[in-house]
Formats: sequence, C-alpha cells, structure tokens
Amino acid sequence: MVDMTDRKRPEDLRSHQWYGTEGLRTFSHRARTRQLGYLPEEHLGKPVIAILNTWSDINPCHVHLRDRAQAVKRGVWQAGGFPLEFPVSTLSETFQKPTPMLYRNMLAMETEELLRSYPVDGAVLMGGCDKSTPALLMGAASADLPAVFVPAGPMLPGHWRDEVLGSGTDMWKYWDDKRAGVIGDCEMQELESGLARSPGHCMTMGTASTLTAAAEALGVTVPGASSIPAVDSGHDRMAAAAGLRIVELVHKDRKLSDILTAEAFQDAVTTVLGLGGSTNAVIHLIAMAGRAGVKLTLDDFDRVARTVPVLANVRPGGQTYLMEDFHFAGGLPGFLSRITDLLHLDRPTVSHDTLREQLDGARVHNDDVIRTRDNPVAQEGGVAVLRGNLCPDGAVIKHIAAEPHLLKHTGPAVVFDDYKTMQRTINDPSLGITPEHVLVLRNAGPKGGPGMPEYGMLPLPDYLLKQGVRDMVRISDARMSGTSYGTCVLHVAPESYVGGPLALVRTGDRITLDVEARTLHLHVDDEELERRRADWTPPPTRYERGYGALYNEQITQADTGCDFEFLARPGRVADPYAG
Repeated sequence: MVDMTDRKRPEDLRSHQWYGTEGLRTFSHRARTRQLGYLPEEHLGKPVIAILNTWSDINPCHVHLRDRAQAVKRGVWQAGGFPLEFPVSTLSETFQKPTPMLYRNMLAMETEELLRSYPVDGAVLMGGCDKSTPALLMGAASADLPAVFVPAGPMLPGHWRDEVLGSGTDMWKYWDDKRAGVIGDCEMQELESGLARSPGHCMTMGTASTLTAAAEALGVTVPGASSIPAVDSGHDRMAAAAGLRIVELVHKDRKLSDILTAEAFQDAVTTVLGLGGSTNAVIHLIAMAGRAGVKLTLDDFDRVARTVPVLANVRPGGQTYLMEDFHFAGGLPGFLSRITDLLHLDRPTVSHDTLREQLDGARVHNDDVIRTRDNPVAQEGGVAVLRGNLCPDGAVIKHIAAEPHLLKHTGPAVVFDDYKTMQRTINDPSLGITPEHVLVLRNAGPKGGPGMPEYGMLPLPDYLLKQGVRDMVRISDARMSGTSYGTCVLHVAPESYVGGPLALVRTGDRITLDVEARTLHLHVDDEELERRRADWTPPPTRYERGYGALYNEQITQADTGCDFEFLARPGRVADPYAG
C-alpha cells in the first residue's frame, strides 16, 4: 500500500483534466460516469487505471484473462485506485492467419492511442501469447505512463501415455513421426487431447515464455510473475499484486521511461540468451527498445551471446524440463541470481528501487533445471547472428536446438519461391533432395510473407524422415516458432521480396553455413549475382487497400525490429485537450 504522504493531489492526476476542472465537458464526463453506475466517491480524485485485456474466446493462451482482470481490479481498489477494463486486440498464435506478427503493430498502436485518449493515469497490460507482450509494451512505452505487465502464464505440462509433452515442440516431433509412419491416426487423436491441457501459453521456452521472461527482466512485472502457471492460484495473487502496484507507481510518477533504460534492455538480451530463448525475441526486443528510445542491434545480441552461458534446462533448448519445473526451481529471480555479475543491478523496476533489491534472497531450488555456471546447458548464449553475402544485414540461428554436425555445412540449395509451392512439392522425388542439401525458402519475410510467418522450420521430405533423418540446414527470410528446433537460419535481411540476395539464389548453388565463424555464404561470384539482379522482377503488391496496404508501406526489415516507420521514429505527441 502507498503511504498517504506519497499520494498525489487529485489535481496532479492526469485524469483530473477530464473529471476535476470546470466547464461543460467536465460536467458531461461526470454525468456519463454516473450513467455507468459509479458514485462520485468511487472515482473522483483517485488514480484511474486502465486494464488492457487481450482476452478472447478464440485465444487459448488468454482465455483465463477475463477472470484475472477481476483480480487486478481487486488490487487497484485495495490501493485506492479506480480500475477500468479495456478490451483490446487479441493476437492468437494458433488461429490468426497469415500470422499475428502482421498485427503486432496494430495492437501496439491501439495500446498507445487508448492510453493517450482516455482519462488514464496508469495501466495494467495483460498478455502473454507471442506477439501480445511486445505489442502492449511497445504501445505503452510510446504513451509513457506508469504501467505494469501481467503475463498470461504457461499452461500445464502436456501428457500422453507415459510421456510428458511440451506444447509446440512435441507437436513438431510427433507430426514428423506420423509422416515417417512411426505412429498413426489413433495416436495422433490421443495427442490432440494431451498436448495442451489448460489455459495459458506454451509451457516450453518458446516465444511466449521467452518474451514474458524478457518483460520480467526489463523490470515491468512483479517479481517472479513470468513463470507462474496460468491456472495456479499464485497467478491470481500475482494479478492482484500488479493492481496494488500500479496505483503506487502512479503516485510515485514512475513511468515506463524510468524503467525501460538501455541497461534494462541489455539485461533482457542477457536473460533471453541465457535462457536459450526464442529467436523471435531478437526482433521484438529491438522493436521495443526503439519505442523506448534505446538503440539495440543484432550485434548487441551476438556480443552478449559470447559472454553468457545457457543455464535453463528447459525444452526445446534444454533437454528435459518445462516451465512449471522452471517456476518451482526458482523462476526468473532464481535464474537471474546466477548471473548477477552480468546484470545492471542498480536500475529501477516497477516493484523496487533497484534490481539488486528485487533479487535479494532469490535462490535456485533445483540445479538441474536451472544449471550452475560450471555445468551449463551450453557454454554460449542460445542464438547466433550470422553475416555474409546471403544476409548482408544479418540472419539468426538458434544453434543450441540444431544438430551439432550441421553447424558447419556446405551443400547445394533447393529453392522454393513460396511456402505453398514448398508444401506442394517437398515430397517430389524428382527434386532429388538428400540430407546434404540446403533447403531455401524465400518470399516469407515481413513484406513477402506477408507478416513474416513462422515458416522457417521447413518440413523435411517424407522419404528422408522414413530413413531416420530429422534435421537439415534450412534458410529463409521467415521466422520460426520458439517451440521449434533444427538447423534453421532465419530472418535473412534484407528479405527476398524487396530484392535481398536470397531472391537471387538458384537451385544447385552451393551455400556454406559456419556458426562458429558466424557466416552464411553463397558460392556465387559478384558478377553473376549482378547479372541475376538485373533479371530479377519485383513480386506483385500483396495489398491494394486497407491495413495490409499500410503495413506494406510502413514495415521495416527484421534487423530493425519490423516496426512501422511512422511509429518507430522519434517525435513528441501531445496529450489531447480534455476540456
């Protein structure tokens, strides 16, 4: 609770412009609030807290957030605030096509404008499914009010017969087993009911868990929030604690700009790499940092990756455990307690004046789930940044999820011009695909996808799966699910759709991947590439109107975060006049 001496005067609250001044507009605001059924003493002179809720009936990751919003309201009321729930866009990784990445910036824009245009003093942001976390934080950072993030939490572990299943990761594994003829339709029907057993996002260290852990590392959640299982009663208590906390932040006038510093983003990068987290975090953290006025680049990720070991033994980067195990082993506070020498401990968080204070007393309870520094899952961070004539602006690979023998590999390319063509022809024996080949997919990037779908874990031909082959080198300008695995080079920039070098590759060209050297090289001389470029024709425009046309006009490339240019650029936006 907030000490009474720390409370803002009513006239110092932002919402006072709507409720506390004289005139016709203020009379109207009060009258319409009475229409909503509220008494004057319920809200006048109190911090107004917006609860931005991404709940939806078709978003299984967030289906419980309607209930959690009630816990947030409980906390806000207890702290002397006035909560108002706002429904905002729901980005369901499972159902939204062609990809929710296409709509991340739309939710970010919606978040920013809602917080700016309504009588709001602070915000609680409720999300967790992959794109919702960065979208909410990007928009809130641009609005720059006090804010607390409430992660949706991971679902319960999956179960099938005597196996513990990891959502996403085991979906890919068993689907390949089915294509290889190892299991049949009956087993797949059983797996359908065992893979995802409760509300919540993926319980592997996929994109959702990676991004909510990054949010906690940034300091915008209450401590330990990111790993609490969605259906655990502790999740309800965490939501209430966030409601209590946001009111105090308003009175302290601690805005997101006070939290989202360059040091905070460096620590988030260190956290993601030490967790063996999703490659998607690279794009999202760069975009989030840009909204906070912090320059973050691919080189920052590669530099940090060489200094931090992977300590989280959580699938798919680890071999054994899931997020519930990580939570009870100490969660993110426990994990961070093992890398304090790599962190900036004197920066503030939403809950404490310093990260050092927040981590005081944090400990690890299972050394196999969260490893010690002398027994890491991997010696270096789980993501490597590649450069070369095929990716002059960079590409990424989650090398800890790849077969080690493929991390240095040269082979001939088999090129697919789009994902539909790849699906239709991948099993065609006439292509002559062998384990030595390099599968190349293009026109799957930010503009080409459109939206940069998670196509990067290209399927292997059925006949190779039946021979026991489970990994090959794959290259694309697409993304990959954080629950995926394999030797997949992703985010090739610039993308092929805008004429990047990937557009010039031909079947039979030899390509070398060398992760240790951080290189990706196409063995075609510059003169030949120039001849091919002269013959290249840009693809037709995908959108002639609507949001898609705005997206195509404004979207930036993967190496700069795929934000909209007009949202990412610096500049002041004034508060609206409420009188």
